[in-house]
Amino acid sequence: MHQSPVLISDQDLTIDELVNVAKASRHVQLSDEAKELIQKGREMVQQFVEEERVVYGITTGVGENSKIKISTADSKQLQKNLIMSHACGVGDLLDQEQVRAIMLMMVKNLSHGHSGVRLETVEKLIELLNYNVTPVVPSEGSLGYLIYQSHISLVLLGMGEAIVNGERIDGDEALKQAGIEPIELYEKEGLSLINGTVDMTALGAIAIDRTMNLLKTADVVSMLSFEAVKGTKYAYDPRLNKVKPHPGQKKTTDNIHEIIRGSEIAEKYKDYRTQDALSIRSIPQVHGASKDAVDYAKTVVEREMNAATDNPLLFEEDDGGVAISSSNCHGEAVSMAMDFLAIAVAEIGNISERRTYRLITSEMSDLPSNLIEKNGLHSGYMIPQYVAASLVSNNKVDAHPNSVDSITTTGGQEDHVSMGTSAALKALQTIYKTEKIVGIELLNGAQGIDLLKENKLGAGTQVAYDQLRQYVPKLEEDRVLYKEMDQAISLVREGTILEKVEGKLGELRV
Repeated sequence: MHQSPVLISDQDLTIDELVNVAKASRHVQLSDEAKELIQKGREMVQQFVEEERVVYGITTGVGENSKIKISTADSKQLQKNLIMSHACGVGDLLDQEQVRAIMLMMVKNLSHGHSGVRLETVEKLIELLNYNVTPVVPSEGSLGYLIYQSHISLVLLGMGEAIVNGERIDGDEALKQAGIEPIELYEKEGLSLINGTVDMTALGAIAIDRTMNLLKTADVVSMLSFEAVKGTKYAYDPRLNKVKPHPGQKKTTDNIHEIIRGSEIAEKYKDYRTQDALSIRSIPQVHGASKDAVDYAKTVVEREMNAATDNPLLFEEDDGGVAISSSNCHGEAVSMAMDFLAIAVAEIGNISERRTYRLITSEMSDLPSNLIEKNGLHSGYMIPQYVAASLVSNNKVDAHPNSVDSITTTGGQEDHVSMGTSAALKALQTIYKTEKIVGIELLNGAQGIDLLKENKLGAGTQVAYDQLRQYVPKLEEDRVLYKEMDQAISLVREGTILEKVEGKLGELRV
């Protein structure tokens, strides 16, 4: 059963709303105010056409062809040509969730009334969302925008391909099955459908949502490792945050105290060492820095989600309106934010793998080597750490920023591009890999607890331990591990660990 629709209005669209629509759990609806704005924007386009004004993309070609005037008679063909010629992505397909998020951002971008499309065109996009017709969109080929929206828009015309009820079919057949009529594009509509930062912003919003879950889960899993290696809790004294007042550091410290509340292990071993290694001791500082970076990225993405990013943009004036050619369609802000997000997430994986290495190394952990009591005959958890190390190495390569790169296109007209979509895709890949790294730490931390043979864990770590042990038993001797690794990763990725821990402790901070 669907929840109430997400209303596209003059109010800000939230990341939670976007994610819910992307997951097909909520429908979309235009407010009356948004409909009025769209219609006013369309009236301005009609005025420009009637007056035969020279307006980019309406009475001219686009890109390098902006110097070429297009007649009213040819304008409809131009708009269709833009969709067909720009739908040339390659590579693996985007997930349906990702495509739906982009479609929602297309609707939001057009709803401001600064694009000049017809109300019917925006409503057709909403019909695709509400009837679960998901265009097939290749993931590679975007410098920032154009490609994804073109593949989506093909389906509006009864072209391209779409996924309906899990089946990949031609666009015209997809519309027939859903009872949706294809549309014909009018002046500026093709350009507006493919313009703007909606693709990188939608992917960025999904990345932010997943990262919030990952950061809090990493706090929980890190504390399993902390208890298993008999860490000292003095490093988490709240007074330290007063003399180094980064918000993320305090949030992490607050989480830690909730997660290990009531831990007899933490209390027993608080004086076991003078100080722990940095992968244990600096969890508030490292996890906290990532939280602060993600907070910045979230702010940028939320701003962009609610921005008008078409080109040209239309504004009302006393004489009816003006079209301003600009670069609100440039995605530099989002691109930089996604680069920063990838770095922040990569560091979570980096320090997580170091804790896993510490757990399996007896000289560092005081636990049996490779977390197996019959080491030598059995390899235990030796090789999962290899896997984590490989993933960390990949993340380090992906931490190179996309936003510093640019390749000139369109005869020099587009001589600086953001590479923002690549940055968002890379951020998502870094998140996927880091979820695996933290899942591997979860396996190792729980095994370390079993080998420590102590009684009472913290309030949060006990929940995490119990949740894993419902699916993965203690490792007594070598067995095939990849399915168990997948299970641990799934508990991290799907938010199961976090949901159970927060059900016990209340919401953790991020």
